[in-house]
Amino acid sequence: MAEPPKALLEDWTIGFVQSKTLSATMIAELSQIVKEHGATVLEPNRKGKLRVSEAKVIVSNTIDFDQYTEAQAECIPIPVVTANWVKTTIGRNKVAQFRPYSPDPRMIFSNVNLTCADIPDIDKETITGATLALGGMESKDLTRLTTHICALSMDHPKCIQAKVKAPKCKIVLPHWFDDCFRLGKRISEEPYLLPDPEILRKDPEANVQIPASQHLEGATSAIPNAPMSAEASGRQKLVVFAQKKVMLSTDLNINNRLRKILGDLIKGGDGEVVDNVDACDMFICHYRDGEQYIRAAQSGKDVGNLAWLYHLIVHNEWTSPLRRLLHYPIPKNGIAGFEGMTITLSNYGGDARIYLENLITAAGAKYTKTLKADNTHLITARSSSEKCDAARDWNVEIVNHLWIEESYAECQVQSLSNEKYRYFPPRTNLGEVIGQTFLDERKLRDKFYPGGEDKLDSAAKRKRKINDATQANVYGVDTVPPASRDFSVMKDSSPAPATTKATTKKATRAAQATAAAQNFATPAKARHVRAGKENNTPSVASSGSRSAKAQALSKIHKLAPDVALYEKEKKRTKDGHGPWGGKRAADQIDKDRTGKSASPGRDEAQDDDEVDDQASKRSSKRAKHSLPGVEMRICLTGYKRWVGDKHKEEMDRKKLRAMGIQIVQENSPCEYLAAPRMVRTQKFLRCLARGPEVINSSFITDCLETGEVPDVEKYALVDEDSEQSFGVTIATAVARARANRGRLLWGVPVYCTADIKNGVESYKTIAEANGAIFKTYKARSGTTIKPTSAEEDGGAPPEPVYLLTSPSQAERQLWPKFEDMARNGNMEPRIVVSDWLLDAAMKQELGFDPKYLAKNYFAEGGEGGKA
Repeated sequence: MAEPPKALLEDWTIGFVQSKTLSATMIAELSQIVKEHGATVLEPNRKGKLRVSEAKVIVSNTIDFDQYTEAQAECIPIPVVTANWVKTTIGRNKVAQFRPYSPDPRMIFSNVNLTCADIPDIDKETITGATLALGGMESKDLTRLTTHICALSMDHPKCIQAKVKAPKCKIVLPHWFDDCFRLGKRISEEPYLLPDPEILRKDPEANVQIPASQHLEGATSAIPNAPMSAEASGRQKLVVFAQKKVMLSTDLNINNRLRKILGDLIKGGDGEVVDNVDACDMFICHYRDGEQYIRAAQSGKDVGNLAWLYHLIVHNEWTSPLRRLLHYPIPKNGIAGFEGMTITLSNYGGDARIYLENLITAAGAKYTKTLKADNTHLITARSSSEKCDAARDWNVEIVNHLWIEESYAECQVQSLSNEKYRYFPPRTNLGEVIGQTFLDERKLRDKFYPGGEDKLDSAAKRKRKINDATQANVYGVDTVPPASRDFSVMKDSSPAPATTKATTKKATRAAQATAAAQNFATPAKARHVRAGKENNTPSVASSGSRSAKAQALSKIHKLAPDVALYEKEKKRTKDGHGPWGGKRAADQIDKDRTGKSASPGRDEAQDDDEVDDQASKRSSKRAKHSLPGVEMRICLTGYKRWVGDKHKEEMDRKKLRAMGIQIVQENSPCEYLAAPRMVRTQKFLRCLARGPEVINSSFITDCLETGEVPDVEKYALVDEDSEQSFGVTIATAVARARANRGRLLWGVPVYCTADIKNGVESYKTIAEANGAIFKTYKARSGTTIKPTSAEEDGGAPPEPVYLLTSPSQAERQLWPKFEDMARNGNMEPRIVVSDWLLDAAMKQELGFDPKYLAKNYFAEGGEGGKA
């Protein structure tokens, strides 16, 4: 008997990475498709990280995700491809090649499918080979996947056929490929398009429109100019800082108000602001200088400047600070070799000009608006302008912006003998490829933070090996020492001793505290010295402590009769015979005195003494009743011990706090979620989205009854019955939540009827905790989805939009109106019961089953879930 045919993706393990261009909805659909063709979709590990070593391919529309470096650091790099790879593979029923679908922007021809027409064989081989090396594909014949035809005229049969069958296919001169190869950047095809190419038709020196700079948004300056407010991220939940610890360096030139706003934004996005370099994940500073910067960079932290931090907040998506030159701290004294250079610009405009001005200054050169005879360099986007003519007369070096960018990225002045720095395509303004140069981490390390291996822990050493291996694999340079070629990202550099989580946590915090004490010692407060002769004794000795106390005592004696009368009056209650007096009058006097300011003639020394006395009293009071630091933050739900007894709850909370345990609300950061079992309560589901450890609430009871904190690992929540009922284990749900980082429903529009059972707010908090765009839908809500046709939407398939509803007659009347609004906006309406949201939040997985549709669910007699 013949064996059944093997599935297309059998034995394939595929990991998906969510981003703005690869939504959770799309991932859910693609996951279902690849599973139907035999593939296994990787679940995240316990920390919410992708199991890189187990993946055969990773699907991501960007290289800006945490584990991209790990994927490229393997001995055989794991392919990272865009979602189009899955679509092409399924559509052709054949596994597609990886390179043409790379999201790496350095693969400039990654979406080019080339076929050649009437060009010489030698040129054809050269163009084809270089195109394949830079991510493109080549086919002998014209197919429906062909994007470019390289030809010298329109007479070739391929060109004639393309005009009829493939009107979107671009027929270009071979000059386009040659210019792209010489620059190492992909420029626009427009001047090279047949049948009437602009480079053959127009004068090379004729004006060319200055293009928009697509890669410079939020990266034109190391110091952002736009003000930052607490609402800067808009209504969408800020998720970019989830599970991240951020340190704001002291060298940032920001005031306390802005520092507080940034701290609140980070905390509101489930992040944490720390003041210890070793404890942080992201270090924000202005200069590549100082002990803190060196420590953070050597340890493999994400080091960026304020412009990078603003970019993260505004775009709400992580990007490497090495992707854009002015997102990384600038050198304090510039780049060696740029001192003494005087540079001006020509043919750049808008953001590109501002960016280059700041880049020139950051490199350590002098920027001038006008060209003079003493200028050393002219950076221009084209070779024709008045400045270019004058520069030739004055023997000023003429280069394009790639010279300054690559010099800054390589941390040294690049030689002008490199042809690409002096090359200018005839009908192209090079401003269209500005801002595409990456920083080289190895060069940064050699120049600004060399060594330090002996001070790194095992995690930092492992990260450094990953970075080195990634650089070698990406650039194809065999610079990695032989010993590291067998390195695997799943192996630690040294075996770790078997310790409990509590012991590890205490040891880590002790080490961090020691480091903080060494690195961040508070300097002694400087005494204020008045201007005058160097050794003069101050003439204000009479305002010392004794004089102040004597004056204060004298004033108290004078006020003694009034004080006695006040105290007597304060004890008397109103007797009903007078309109005013007694305790009421005394209270009013207290209020009046509180509202008045101090007397203008009050002695300054007396003020200082009183402030010092009050400070010492407060200090001694705090020392007497000081509480231990918070070791555990726990969100507690479904706990029966305190039901109906507020006093007992208050007393127990104080006991727990004295043990270093703080009970927090579900909207506050926490490390643990405590519950007697898996429950679909609002608090449980909202907190679960943060990915905390889930423990049994009996841990709280045992702490209160024994007065000691037991090993929390022994209290991991076990609830097999609920796991079977909900269709997910606790460990899987937590791992997914950590991977989602509050983005399960990121960008998904979720509407809710105003009259839904259990109220709108209960579902709103759950949906927004998972990143949804939540809106209430009423009879008079009007159209809240912009009418859009499929053509206006770029031919993309309709995105789903959800409406949570109950079975009441008033809500049913809203269903047809909602469906019409969604379809008019080129969206797919899904009117669902609340169980869809509750189950998705519990599983931390976005899927869809027709059983959740209201028309199906209520037809079977269901009533909807509880939140």
